[in-house]
Amino acid sequence: MLTKQTVKFTKSLQNKKFRRLYKQFIIEGEKTVLEVLDSNISIDKLLVTEYFKNKYATQLKPFEKLIEVAGDAELNDIGSLQSNDSAIAVCAIKDEPIPGVINKEWAIVLDNINDPGNLGTIIRIADWYGIKNIICSEDTADLYNPKVINASKGSFLRVSVSYTDLPTFLKEQKVVVYGADLHGENIHKTVFSHEGILVMGNEAHGISAEVKKLLTHSLTIPRFGVAESLNVGIATAICCDRIKSQL
Repeated sequence: MLTKQTVKFTKSLQNKKFRRLYKQFIIEGEKTVLEVLDSNISIDKLLVTEYFKNKYATQLKPFEKLIEVAGDAELNDIGSLQSNDSAIAVCAIKDEPIPGVINKEWAIVLDNINDPGNLGTIIRIADWYGIKNIICSEDTADLYNPKVINASKGSFLRVSVSYTDLPTFLKEQKVVVYGADLHGENIHKTVFSHEGILVMGNEAHGISAEVKKLLTHSLTIPRFGVAESLNVGIATAICCDRIKSQL
């Protein structure tokens, strides 16, 4: 059984204010916690069920001093998952350096992506397509929000996500900057370069005017039906697929 102090502290990390204060965040679920055990993320505490502790005794051996045993109900209460009978890892936040000039690769820039689930999905998409860097506006959802971590399905361990002033960052770049826009060029007819930046905008308002001025090309995914719009995660996947299909 966990102490009241551990319960209170762990639950507080669902709040951005306390994540920033303590510079810690939580990772939940069997698969993602196992991935973290084998990563370069610094683990401060492991809250595990007896089931998880016994099943993965070998993997957990180097972390014995960090382990506290919890009941299933306790994990469900302090975490964000609907059901978690395995583990929660309390980890140190790692400050990601902002990439310099993008060269010989593709990067994704996110302009005010509000929804944590969308951010987590885009991180997973970037990982799938081998894109290593995502640069976010400062008002984009927090990487360490549990909903982002959960939606990324472990991909946050392989994709660098940083936050900065986007106009300043984009002005320093020499590669082509493509942006998704309803009034852009048909993406199916676009010839992509071997390196570049893909900018995706806010779910409701698109790319901000200040960032839009810095685009080299505007792209649109042609609509054949009557749906009003595409989810930004789906749109990002389509754009990445078109880009990578030409490399």
